[in-house]
Amino acid sequence: MALHSDTEYKSFSGDAFDFAQFYFETKTEDELLNKINDALHLNLSVEEEDELSWLDEPDNTWYTDCSFFKAPVRNVFPSKTLRLGKIHQLIVSDKYKAITEELRAIEDSKEKRKFKANRFDYVTFSGVFERRNDKFLQKHSNLITLDFDHLQDIEKVRQQLLDDEYFETEMLFISPSGNGLKWIVRIELGEFTHQENFLAITNYIKHTYNLEVDASGKDVSRACFLPHDANAYLHKRHRLL
Repeated sequence: MALHSDTEYKSFSGDAFDFAQFYFETKTEDELLNKINDALHLNLSVEEEDELSWLDEPDNTWYTDCSFFKAPVRNVFPSKTLRLGKIHQLIVSDKYKAITEELRAIEDSKEKRKFKANRFDYVTFSGVFERRNDKFLQKHSNLITLDFDHLQDIEKVRQQLLDDEYFETEMLFISPSGNGLKWIVRIELGEFTHQENFLAITNYIKHTYNLEVDASGKDVSRACFLPHDANAYLHKRHRLL
């Protein structure tokens, strides 16, 4: 942009907009642009909305914060806070592939439980905790875990849950043992507690699909081990950019 200085009129120097502001005697940029718009008959529309008005709006985004714990399960202090997208990323990656295969190769049920408790990292899907205990819940995630064990046809049940007309699946993956499913759904808190939501959903599942749900899901601080499942489902709202 060309710059101008006047040898005779020392009080002005600058570019075309500086000259326009001097000529129109305007105080603000918006006022100057409106004057130019009128003087040159540009007929440009003026946006009245403040471009930064969104900064004053409340953030109503639903964040799914969960606590992540390093193995073994007796470690009750979380190492970080993760959202569903990151947890899903861990499950579908190869991070837990070797130990998942090793667990599924163990035939003795007692040894399996011991191996899982000692070797698998885990999360508390229902919220963020100072330590893993219902009393130390810092923030509920509005998520609840439904655990289905010893399924005869995993793929059939998986599709039934994904197609359910009342509950939208947030995450769904095969359990570490390989013969069960972990179904993560959203619940509303306020009128009903976590435990009341769990009871209602388990009754619905029993009535609709004749499936039993592991009762441990009623605990807000319930630990969920993270296995490998390359085909784990994640709702698109949680996918990482």
